[in-house]
Amino acid sequence: MSAKSPGPRDDVISRWRLTFRAWRWQRPFWAGLLTILAGLPIMYFPYANLTMGQLTIRMSTTAGSGSLIIGVLLIVLGLSMWFQPMVRVFAGVATIMLGLVSLVVSNFGGFFAGFLLALFGGGMGVAWAPGEAPAAQPAEHPGPGPEPPADEGGDGTAGPAPEPAATGGVALEQDATKGRHRAG
Repeated sequence: MSAKSPGPRDDVISRWRLTFRAWRWQRPFWAGLLTILAGLPIMYFPYANLTMGQLTIRMSTTAGSGSLIIGVLLIVLGLSMWFQPMVRVFAGVATIMLGLVSLVVSNFGGFFAGFLLALFGGGMGVAWAPGEAPAAQPAEHPGPGPEPPADEGGDGTAGPAPEPAATGGVALEQDATKGRHRAG
């Protein structure tokens, strides 16, 4: 009896995890998550009641509806970063602006928690750029490969050696078998 039972559940979970990872890499996932999380304290604190024994402290302000609007907009912007990554720059800038407005409107931006999450989420949304899929690298195998570069310097290297000043004072030699430089 083995500790790991073979079953279709492991295959389904790993397939779902890999699918989610591929989906997450194609969009500013963490920027959207931070933006959604920024909207929650901004919406919550103006409507919260803090009770200590029989004493109730109300956090609500006259700008409760403004806080609700800012929080809902931040959640919508976070979702738009996830499902419409091409609007990430607009959503990021709007997130930063709403975070700044929440300082004045919503109890110091949800006691600075929502404000800071909005700044980081918006900044990440603006800075995110879609990456390219990694190219499949062929496996190295023994056999005939590309021709080594021609011997231009006459000393067994392909071309003139780089100046030591250009390499930070380290003299580099070219490995003739693989065409790479190595410190010498």
